Amino acid sequence: MKPEYFIARRYLFSKKKFSFITIISLISIVGVCIGVAALVIVLSVFNGFNSKVTNILVSFDPHIRVESADSSRLSDYDEIQSRIKDLGIKSASPYTLNKGMLANEGQNEVVFIKGVKEDEVSEVSGVKETIKLGKFDLSDKGDFGSIVLGFSLLGKLKARPGDTLTLLSPVGLESSLTQFVDPKTKKFIITGVYDSDNKDYDGNYAYISIEGAQQMFDLGNKVSGVEMRLDDITNSEMEKAKIIKLLGDKYKVLTWYDLHEDFYSILKVERWVAFTILSIIIAVASFNILGSLTMTVIEKKRDIGVLKSMGATDKMITNIFMIEGLSVGVIGTLSGLVIGLGIILAQIYFEFYKLDTSVYKLEALPVELRFTDLLYIPMAAMLLCYLASIYPSRRAAKLKPVDSIRWE
Repeated sequence: MKPEYFIARRYLFSKKKFSFITIISLISIVGVCIGVAALVIVLSVFNGFNSKVTNILVSFDPHIRVESADSSRLSDYDEIQSRIKDLGIKSASPYTLNKGMLANEGQNEVVFIKGVKEDEVSEVSGVKETIKLGKFDLSDKGDFGSIVLGFSLLGKLKARPGDTLTLLSPVGLESSLTQFVDPKTKKFIITGVYDSDNKDYDGNYAYISIEGAQQMFDLGNKVSGVEMRLDDITNSEMEKAKIIKLLGDKYKVLTWYDLHEDFYSILKVERWVAFTILSIIIAVASFNILGSLTMTVIEKKRDIGVLKSMGATDKMITNIFMIEGLSVGVIGTLSGLVIGLGIILAQIYFEFYKLDTSVYKLEALPVELRFTDLLYIPMAAMLLCYLASIYPSRRAAKLKPVDSIRWE
């Protein structure tokens, strides 16, 4: 064992009595431990909520969406689909999205009416998998169309599966007011009800056939865009770049992240703010390390003088106190990691922290461990401890042997 490690260990662990410096060292270890554990737990909770929300959104939304750059309708969607499939993306389907009013016995709701191809929708969206009542059937029933809507919207309209709703299109409303002609309406039978675990979707989106949507909203043969789903969602940005290069500037390409960019930006900001605030706990503990090492240098002034008179170099003296300071950081960091991991694993396997199911769609607090967090958190903690150890270590190295032992 090198002399630096032996002496640093003796200074840190072999104290014959409990001194004020020892207490400060223990406080430093506890501070680093609490900071690291808190970071592991809080970031894991952020990860859990982020993953849960992403799964909900992505199960409903496509991975990539292509629209016109000027927000106009697309008439060449067949060509777009063909060119996209040449890139190896097999799951692509057109859609329409318009606002309309659904009415049922005095209950009226303005919602988004999404027109899709029934036989292709499962390739680009997971809405079929969330059907809880009835089935995803958009075929016409004589003069009646078929509509699929969410549980929340079903409750707002006070309707049940099999009931008939009236869809009022905004197309022609202006002329109906000035020329006294009937607005464009059509009866739809509720054939299915979905539950996406997202109240915004369940309460604001209804599905009809793409042909019915084109007729109700006077779209002709045009659509709002083309949606697609990838084999691996992590390739979204890479495929987006390929599609932009293929289609040019006339089209706008949006990934699942772009569709909810504001929401994900808020999550990212909150995550960094939490990381910064909790890192302050470790920073405070680091100041304790600085203080305890500085007082240790003063207390061991005679020892430093003796070591230097025996031939110890400035580098050796510096290393002794750097090792002591970093040892405090290592002990605190490892203890914090063990405590944080223990709590997170307990939540994963035993779900001891429950949530109110009347408010949340989750029974327990979601958590998720990520390797990057377990890498960056200890690195940040050790960096702060290292910086706190620099000043007292260099101060010890600058002591002159004669001055150190003159008054001893």
